[in-house]
Amino acid sequence: LFLLTSRLCLREAVLTLYFINYLHWDQNLSTAVYHAFSSLCYFTPILGALIADSWLGKFKTIVYLSVVYVLGHVVKSVGAIPSVGDSTIHIALSMMGLILIAFGTGGIKPCVAAFGGDQFDEEHMNERRKFFSIFYMSINAGSLLSTVITPILRGNVQCFGGDCYALAFGVPAILMVIALVVFISGSGMYKKSPPEGNVLLDVCRCLGLAIKNRWMSSKYDSKRKHWLDWAEEKYPKRLIHEIKMVLRVLVLFIPLPMFWALFDQQVRIQFIRSFPVFCSSSFFQMLNALLILMFVPIFDVVVYPLIGLSWQIPQYALMTAGEVMFSIPGIEFSYSQAPANMKSLLQAGWLLTVAFGNVIVLIVAEGAGLDQWMEFLLFAGLLVAVCIIFSIMAYFYTYVDPGELDKLFPDKTVNEDEDDLKKDQTDDTLYLNSIEKSTNM
Repeated sequence: LFLLTSRLCLREAVLTLYFINYLHWDQNLSTAVYHAFSSLCYFTPILGALIADSWLGKFKTIVYLSVVYVLGHVVKSVGAIPSVGDSTIHIALSMMGLILIAFGTGGIKPCVAAFGGDQFDEEHMNERRKFFSIFYMSINAGSLLSTVITPILRGNVQCFGGDCYALAFGVPAILMVIALVVFISGSGMYKKSPPEGNVLLDVCRCLGLAIKNRWMSSKYDSKRKHWLDWAEEKYPKRLIHEIKMVLRVLVLFIPLPMFWALFDQQVRIQFIRSFPVFCSSSFFQMLNALLILMFVPIFDVVVYPLIGLSWQIPQYALMTAGEVMFSIPGIEFSYSQAPANMKSLLQAGWLLTVAFGNVIVLIVAEGAGLDQWMEFLLFAGLLVAVCIIFSIMAYFYTYVDPGELDKLFPDKTVNEDEDDLKKDQTDDTLYLNSIEKSTNM
């Protein structure tokens, strides 16, 4: 219930109509703001992953950021009430609401998938794989319900003398509160992995030290198998190995935003709506005209939409098949290849591919000035090239055994290694101080 209802959020049709009809923005500005909002929703997972892995843990992060998400919808609903202030207040409340929603939903995204995966032991990999499939199916079930219900709430229910955007934005907040209560009620049944310190800060410092030492090294220094090994003087080997695991996966993700850039084009496809009708003046032409009078409504209501759909359905079916084969293994792969203390972080890295895909669309759609069919061909051609590049990269990738870390570093956590390292450094300092005192005496 939590996964399903948490996805009942803003959809493009309602949000764009809200910008155009309520805030009175033009099409270009509305499209630009929508894509900026979508991108922010997929950049903020980094923040959620940082909070979850380093500070609060996944469970508390989901709970707290769900509250932020609800507050965003409440603010957005208030901004959609005509009697609340002028247009400036409406725009300010709308932007504030969207920012809160982006931080809430974005921060939750990597934590929900990782938290669900945490409930399965390594010997239950098949069950975990099924969970990720059901998880993605739930996301899209929620999106489908949102696509159907939200426009109905906006258009068929009148309030404040017009379309009821306030209700369309308020209902998801109510559903999210219900979902949150359901989620919290199962707290006692969940397996909760505790956070392991400021992981991202340690990763950044380790990377910085490795780059610095590698850059300042001379040809007389001993060689290292990997450039990250230059950080071994200060950071534990387990942390360095975990960073290597994450970087290998992140490098694989580099070409993937192009998939989402092409996938995003499907929302811009328009249905064929009308065809010209001709008639003449002879008897047969009169008969023809009579038949036309009979057939036009039938064709207009039944046949033509089906003709249009007959061209569209195979395209959508192929793209949906591609999404299923791309997204679900991507989520599962990101989870299985991440160290235990960086599960949310790597999920956020996966979601960043969606964010950069939105950025690519925004740049090309707003800056290139190409016809729509040329954009389709451009994105399709780029994705073919990306497929080739990714296939080569994937060929050379070595799949990581989840139990490898425990075998390489038995009975050692990163924190324990750091404590040992600090203890050794303290012992060395005390030893040097004692020598110095002896020399002075």
